[in-house]
Amino acid sequence: MSLSIPDPVTLDQLTAGFIGTNSTWDCLFCKESLRKGHVYPQGTDLVEAELAMRNHITQAHTSTFHALLAMGKKGTGLSDNQRTLLGYFYDGYSDKEIQPLAGDVSLSTIRNHRFVLREKARQAKVFVALMELLENSNQDPGSRLIEIPGSGSASDERFAITQSEFKKIIKGHFPEGPDGAMSRFPKKQKSKIAVLIQILKRFHAKRRYTQVEVNEILATASEDYTTLCRYMVDYGFLGRTRDGAESWVE
Repeated sequence: MSLSIPDPVTLDQLTAGFIGTNSTWDCLFCKESLRKGHVYPQGTDLVEAELAMRNHITQAHTSTFHALLAMGKKGTGLSDNQRTLLGYFYDGYSDKEIQPLAGDVSLSTIRNHRFVLREKARQAKVFVALMELLENSNQDPGSRLIEIPGSGSASDERFAITQSEFKKIIKGHFPEGPDGAMSRFPKKQKSKIAVLIQILKRFHAKRRYTQVEVNEILATASEDYTTLCRYMVDYGFLGRTRDGAESWVE
């Protein structure tokens, strides 16, 4: 399952399965986006947007747990066997019930898996603490990774851009300055992402834009604003309604 979990995302947001922007509730596992302050039909009822999003998680993804588990080894860091067993544990199977499903392994093997998974949870907390301390340390500022806006995938190496790389790319592609026009649209993926992030700064996070307004802003960077718009949406930097009438910064 290919997901674009935004970075940073909090533990509470991960366990809920969705995040809130200034104007929307956005599913972490698909493109579903609901407007805050609106009501949505749920069977014979009308419910407000946050509850409708919680219902969406259950209806479309079974549960947040199952959706996160479906991220696979790259997304979870767990082996196929560990993810399968976690699913059994979550669904309430006893160790004896899991035995035949897991290839008639011994009960002690299943209990050992429970222990190992609990240890991984402890280690994950320590790792998160280490990364927080690293971010606040005296490491070379130029070697720090830039923050990726929108719903770009943090697990995709194309998004691993250091501060030094970013400054070099922007200087090379915006000869009139970062707010001017591009000299050319880059071919390398990392450079594409960097220039798109720079152009995204021309949009206000709290606004919703018509397609005409989006085109006008993108035209300040390139005459080929149609291509820019497509990349902005494809890379998860701009969100838009299904009819394309409105767009916003993700």
